[in-house]
Parts: sequence; structure tokens; C-alpha cells
Amino acid sequence: MYHFKKTFLFLFVNVFALSAFGQSNYEKLGMQAFMKSDYKTAVNQLEKAGNNDPNNASVVKMLAYSYFQCGDFENAIAAYSKLVALKPNDYSAFYYRGKARLNIANAPKESLNQMRENFYTSAIKDFTKAIEISGEEDTQILQNRAIAYKDYAIFKSYKVKKSTEKAACIALFNNSIADFQKVLTVQPLRKDIVNWVEYVKSQIATMK
Repeated sequence: MYHFKKTFLFLFVNVFALSAFGQSNYEKLGMQAFMKSDYKTAVNQLEKAGNNDPNNASVVKMLAYSYFQCGDFENAIAAYSKLVALKPNDYSAFYYRGKARLNIANAPKESLNQMRENFYTSAIKDFTKAIEISGEEDTQILQNRAIAYKDYAIFKSYKVKKSTEKAACIALFNNSIADFQKVLTVQPLRKDIVNWVEYVKSQIATMK
């Protein structure tokens, strides 16, 4: 499978070529900025385009990705959720919504701190859905789900008091290792993944 960035570029170059006649000026300007990776300008123009045509999936997708690239993860989540409603089989919407949720879980605003567990579990569900829709176990998605399992397990480990809670953390760590191992099956020379596996194993060892 192509990398998501290349897929985006391929998609929107073709959309631009085929449908430029019917686009609003805001959408054209937003797409031009998007293609230049000028995501702040893209957000400004695509928000206006979205106000005029709220169910335009192409606009929503570009806007969601632009929010994500600007680090505006809350708005990215909202936009990707809208894209999921418009195009429920677009696995990239689940993938990037998962990444946005994981970013918030790992660096939460004070107002969102009490929702960290929900962001972790929702991110894992999004990555799982992306794999399901894509029909293949893509290494990029697997790696991100492995990281989400790992980070969620570490988060939960700080609150461990009962043996059942410890077992739940270890299960999450094992899920992380399983996904990392799948990545290594395809890309056995990934030293970074090997290091992550060893790190997760060390975390499990501290809990026994």
C-alpha cells in the first residue's frame, strides 16, 4: 500500500484535474495551498469552502488533514469524524483520527486530562478499523496501533493496585509486541521496532 501522503497527493491532483470547473473559489484556493503543504492557508480557505458546501467529502478530507498537520488535533478529530460519516469506508479517516486521538492522549490539555483513557481506547479502535477496511495489515497502521497499546499500558500501569489490573496491563503490552512483530515480519531490518519490542518486554518484566 502507498504511503498515506502519496495517496493524498495522487487523489487530490486527480480531483483537481477532473472537477476544477465545479469548485468554489475557496475550494480551489484551499486545494492549491494544500498541494503546496501550506496547511494554515489551506485551513483558512477550506473552512470557508466547507461552510458553503458542508457535505463535500473532498473538502472535509483536505481540511481534516490540514488541521492534523497544523497540530490542531481536536478539530482534526471532529473533521475526520465527519468524513467517516460521509465516507465510512475511507480507512485513512480512521487512521488519522486514531493518530490525532493518540497525540491528545499523550499530550493532553488540562481540560482533557480526565479523558485520556477514552482517547487511548478510541485510537486503538480507529487503527483496528483502518486495518479492517484496508483489507491488509499495513505496517504503518500496525506500528501506530502497537504504540497506542504500549502507551495505554504505561498509562494504566501507574494506577495498578489489583492483580486483575496488572494482568490487563500485561495483556496490552503483549498486544503491542504482537503488532510490532507483525511489522518485523515484513520489515525485519527495522532496528527501531526491535528496540521497541525490547522496551515493551522490559516493561512487562517490571510488573511480574
